[in-house]
Amino acid sequence: MDYSELVEIYEKLSATTKKLEKRDIIAEFIKNLDTNELEIVIPLIQGKIFLEVEEQELGIADKLIIQAIMGLGFSKTEVIDKFRDTGDLGLVAEKFAEKKRQATLFQRKLTTEKVLASIRELATPEGKNSQNRKLKIILELLNFATPKEALYIIRTILEDLRLGVAEGILRDSIALGFDADKEKVEYAYNLETDFGIVAKIAKEKGNAGLEEVKLEIGRPIKVMLSEKAPDLENAIEKAKEPAIEIKYDGMRTLVQKDKDKIWLFTRRLENVTKQFPDLVELCRKNIKSEKAVLEGETLAIKDGKPAPFQELSKRIHRKYDIKKISEEIPIQINFFDCILADGEQLLEESFSERRKKLEEVVNQIEGKFQLAEQIKTTDLKEAEEFYSKALDAGQEGVMVKNLSAPYQPGKRVGYMYKVKPEKESLDLVITGAEWGQGRRANWLASFILSVRDEATGELFEIGRMGTGLTDENFKDMTERLKPLIIREKENTVYLKPKMVVETGYQELQRSPNYKSGFALRFPKLIGIREDKSVEDIETVQRIKRLYKL
Repeated sequence: MDYSELVEIYEKLSATTKKLEKRDIIAEFIKNLDTNELEIVIPLIQGKIFLEVEEQELGIADKLIIQAIMGLGFSKTEVIDKFRDTGDLGLVAEKFAEKKRQATLFQRKLTTEKVLASIRELATPEGKNSQNRKLKIILELLNFATPKEALYIIRTILEDLRLGVAEGILRDSIALGFDADKEKVEYAYNLETDFGIVAKIAKEKGNAGLEEVKLEIGRPIKVMLSEKAPDLENAIEKAKEPAIEIKYDGMRTLVQKDKDKIWLFTRRLENVTKQFPDLVELCRKNIKSEKAVLEGETLAIKDGKPAPFQELSKRIHRKYDIKKISEEIPIQINFFDCILADGEQLLEESFSERRKKLEEVVNQIEGKFQLAEQIKTTDLKEAEEFYSKALDAGQEGVMVKNLSAPYQPGKRVGYMYKVKPEKESLDLVITGAEWGQGRRANWLASFILSVRDEATGELFEIGRMGTGLTDENFKDMTERLKPLIIREKENTVYLKPKMVVETGYQELQRSPNYKSGFALRFPKLIGIREDKSVEDIETVQRIKRLYKL
């Protein structure tokens, strides 16, 4: 397929903010594609080059893109001046591609396959001259691109496509395009975690094919999500037949086993198997089923006691000295669900049956490899004592689960409720920052916090965080955020929405100054949540509910 065809769709999607119009544009486009094209085009509409499970990132900096645009025959000053004016290197590439001074001897049309393959190649060159090789790849694409193609090639490379296509819109587009039930599309996606594959199934086999999708060992799934209850009494009432478990402050971990092969995935679908060799060995020796998929919470342990999540986060993205840090920060896992055992999928089984199976397949090692502590009761006093015990142990609170409920991947369906202290923290994403002044001039020192709109996936600002951080915090945050800078304007940088932070606050107020309509008073950093993505942050809708409470 010519890349220009996909660019036409990008343009149509950019021209509307209406969710239904976006759905219709995508549905009309994809219904005539063949199955191979679907697997390429669908991720590109999402702005994805790699799926999370592929463990690869582009990590292309603005500096390299500026060099590539200069390669079209322009000076650094010209390119940087235009970047300052627009704040968008995609627009800069479009502008200079219009008046290209570097003549191309053999102009050829770019195909979507060529664009995707070239951009994926940017993740592989390493070592000596790797930057030159990456520069050559980008420049080749720009030389063959039309101005509009150049715009979207650069935005795709920088992972900043700006189309406003959330998962819900893509789900509805696939359903409409192939006359499928959107609930079945969502179910298949939550198990496949790849809309390209789901679209292919919907086209070839329709609803029947989507219903047949099964949990596949070696591929992560979207985990079942909980709802937040205002208090313990409310949670017990809603759960109807409740089991109450400690809510551990750790990394939600999907453990998959096929004989001696072990996979570990986070709720963000990231493969962290290499980072936790100690947990892999424990799973290999102590999961008694040859083929199993279990869920648990992995904690860091310090001086024999659970440590805050920030300790564990030091291990999640570690690439070097893994054995050493495994010894410095030991772990404990607390299993709470079993969704496949002895090769049999258990999604439709009740939670009580899944818990029984969990007890059968896990060889427990106290304090190291164990089941989440649980009680079954409707007695509020007994439940409150258990809740207090969890908080006294330094954990977040409790989970209240319906013992009769099946497992619903990727959904908040009222089968389990989290109960935490009333003044709970919020998970927010950093979308921008300002450079500091004085001795903090080289650090980012004021962080723009945003929430997500549930319907469109858009991000809306809700406050700025700059107090309560140490110099070490500012230095660490700056190092982590620098690679995420999309553009700068005066003293402000705008960031890819990748870093999720757990944030405390004193008060929630109405505010016309932020697009969310609300502002956090005195927001305070509690910690960086390496285990969560922008899909997991608070929504505007929930902020409204919190404000009413």
